[in-house]
Formats: sequence, C-alpha cells, structure tokens
Amino acid sequence: MKLLSKVSVLGLLISTFSLSGCQKPEQSTEKATSATENTAVKTLSIGFQKSSLNLLVAKQQKLFEQEFPKAKIEWREFPAGPQMLEALAVGAVDFGYVGNTPPIFAQAAAKPLSYVAYEVVAPTGQAILVHANDKISTLQDLKGKRVAVQKGSSAHELLAKTLQKAGLSWQDIQPIWLPPADARAAFDKQAVDAWAIWEPYLGTAELQGHTKTLVDGSAFPTTYSFYIGNPDFIQKHPDSAPKLIKSINIADQWIVQHQDQALQIYAQSTGLSLPVAQRVLDKRPKPSPVHILTAEVIKSQQQIADLFKQEQLIPVQIDIQHSVWSAQ
Repeated sequence: MKLLSKVSVLGLLISTFSLSGCQKPEQSTEKATSATENTAVKTLSIGFQKSSLNLLVAKQQKLFEQEFPKAKIEWREFPAGPQMLEALAVGAVDFGYVGNTPPIFAQAAAKPLSYVAYEVVAPTGQAILVHANDKISTLQDLKGKRVAVQKGSSAHELLAKTLQKAGLSWQDIQPIWLPPADARAAFDKQAVDAWAIWEPYLGTAELQGHTKTLVDGSAFPTTYSFYIGNPDFIQKHPDSAPKLIKSINIADQWIVQHQDQALQIYAQSTGLSLPVAQRVLDKRPKPSPVHILTAEVIKSQQQIADLFKQEQLIPVQIDIQHSVWSAQ
C-alpha cells in the first residue's frame, strides 16, 4: 500500500510539472503579445519644412502608413527648424527634419532630442543674398550692414562661418532675427542689406527678386541636415527610428526614378512655381539617401557647437554625442 501511495504521489507531481511546463510558453506568448500592444505606435507625428522633399514624397506615397499600419499619421509643417524642435521638445512632434543648427541651440537649452539620421546638404542650397545693385561685393563689406537671418537655423550657422571667414565678429554686423517670410519682405523693401537663407526660399528670391549671391555653402566644408526624434517616443517605440529611416530611403529611391512626378509633388506641396521648384530640385543630390550618424558627421556637428560657444551664441558647452541615437 505504501508503495502504491508513493507511486501515486510521484505520478501526480509529474503530471503537475508537465502541465505547468505546457502552460509557460502560453504565458510567455501572452506577455510578449501584451508588450507588443503596449509599445505599438498609435499616433505618429512628423514635422517637416517646405524643403523636406523626402518627407513630402513619403507623405504622398503613404510610406509611413505601410510601416505603421495601425498608427494615425499626422503631418505638421513648420517655417524653420527652431519652431519644429520647440514642438518636439513638448511631445507635439515625434520626428522632424531640420538643418544642422537648430538641434545645437535646442541641446544648449537642455531640450530633449535624439539625432536619428542625416542627409548631405546641397552646397548651393543655402546662401547669403544681397541686392543686385548694392555695392556689397566682398565678405568684409558686410561690416556695419543689417543681415536678416532666422535665429537658430542652418542659415545662422552659415552666417557665423561667413563672418569667421571674413575676419569679422557678430559685433561688426547688425543681425536682424526674422523667420523666412518676414525676412523676404524686409529684403524686398530693402529694410535689410543682406539675407542668409536656404531653399526653397533661396530659389524663389533668386528667380523672382533682384538679388546676387555674396557667398553660398560651396565655400565651406560639407554640411548636413538631420532627422531628429523625441527621446521618450523612441524609448517607448524602439523600432520606430529604423522604420522611419527605411521609409525615407524608399522615398528617396522613388524620387530618383520619378523625377517629373517628384517635381509636381514638390511644387504642389510648397506652392512654388514649376521653374522655382525645378531650380531647387536641380541642386539636390541624386540620390540623397539617409544614413545613421557617423563619427565624421558627429565631429562636424561638434565643431559647429564649439564655434557657437566660442562666439557666445550658446551659453554652455555641449556634447553632440550625448544626443545621438544608437541603433543597437
């Protein structure tokens, strides 16, 4: 009897362990499914500017809808990078496209951001314009002049490099801090002597206004634009950044293969005339792929930040690497 009892107890224990062993994979699957549901993107907000052709095509082709099929995709247009990064810092934008300078000012102001990827900027995609009939012909001629520029924009950095190249300081000019539309109005009225600006505002002014280019980006080393993400959003949705990069590169490939259609999309989205839109796109690298940041790109961005600190344009020394997203 005792032997029978022991056998029965042993059988019961084996059955119990067997059942629990069968249940564990199901419980793990349930937990994994729950975790996936909790991290699934429900709303994706993309910030863009008129010059963001890759994003314009991604929007028109609904590429983000394909990568985030269960998410509501929202598009928010901004006149420049600083305004976009303000929205990103408060969670109103999840990813945005900006020039090289806005994230430096944002980082110096302790605003949260993550560098996700970069594009190479067309060398002639930004410039300092002066009036066609003006006597300004050299960089040194900017001394004492009123120069319109969007504070914290890539044009801000172009102007800083120009002053350095000319042997001038910020005290030698009168910077007039204006967003692009207001700067264009001031320039047309000759309320300012020069205007530091980027595409497509640059192309519009060149074709529609009486301007001459004092200097453009080709006078300086290669510069970059960036896709910036909200760190909290990326942490909550770790696969969102790779999907963003994939979608943008698909858009870039589409642009190369459908240049006439890309021109129409760009013109319709920006309200530009076809000649102006064509002028802007002619300057664009083809292809213009998006890459994860490299040591060279980080170094370039750090040099800009160091220059800004040296010129007292930002209040603190910052470390660009600290805000670079890692794909690992």
